[in-house]
Amino acid sequence: MNNEILLVDKPAGMSSFGVVARIRRVLSERAGKKVKVGHTGTLDPFATGLLVLLIGKGTKRASEFLKLDKRYEATICLGKVSTTGDLEGEVTDYCLAARVGSARRHGRAALPLGRDLREVRQTVIPPLAQVQQVVETFVGEIEQRVPIYSAVKIKGQRAYALARKGQQVEMPVRKVQIYSIGIIDYTWPELKIACHVSSGTYIRTLGEDIGEKLGVGGYLTSLRRTEVGNYRVEDALTLAELGITD
Repeated sequence: MNNEILLVDKPAGMSSFGVVARIRRVLSERAGKKVKVGHTGTLDPFATGLLVLLIGKGTKRASEFLKLDKRYEATICLGKVSTTGDLEGEVTDYCLAARVGSARRHGRAALPLGRDLREVRQTVIPPLAQVQQVVETFVGEIEQRVPIYSAVKIKGQRAYALARKGQQVEMPVRKVQIYSIGIIDYTWPELKIACHVSSGTYIRTLGEDIGEKLGVGGYLTSLRRTEVGNYRVEDALTLAELGITD
């Protein structure tokens, strides 16, 4: 920590704004006056890892951090999908979700019966060689559709707010850069990866797209940001180390 930059290791189950609010409160109490604290890029509540926070006059430097590359470690649960792309959504067997979606699009019964239902539950487990081959296809410049459960504004409203209202929204497609993806471990149904990506990359979407290309679906069960530019989570402080226990 210096006078302007504070590196924090965010815990799971807390929003980035919650972290900022707690740190603002503690620093303001210690200084005896209100202290400005701002983030340089949020993490989803279920995610952990590096938050680069700016303190006091440092909040004016936010633009310096917007385009920094990032590194993540993520666990993808294959064979199932989630409405949010992560463990906070409604999770469904991929084959069943695909069959139900197809049925609805064609005006058929939502749930198949008898033998078809057994077929829906069958998933062909991809071997490591296939997983490695598919993962490598995502290295380079790719297009990603921004997830509807995101903070992107659509006609003046946050996309996640519209999604929670059940509104259908056409999300924009953006180009991002995937510099590298490495497989840490693959033990069906879990695929653990480490990736180095450009700013603006959605790892939830990357996990979903990898699962889709494998033909089994997928969603994130864990996500940890390890680096932002040259800043590393190893140099970050936990909330407990900052005297925050609530």
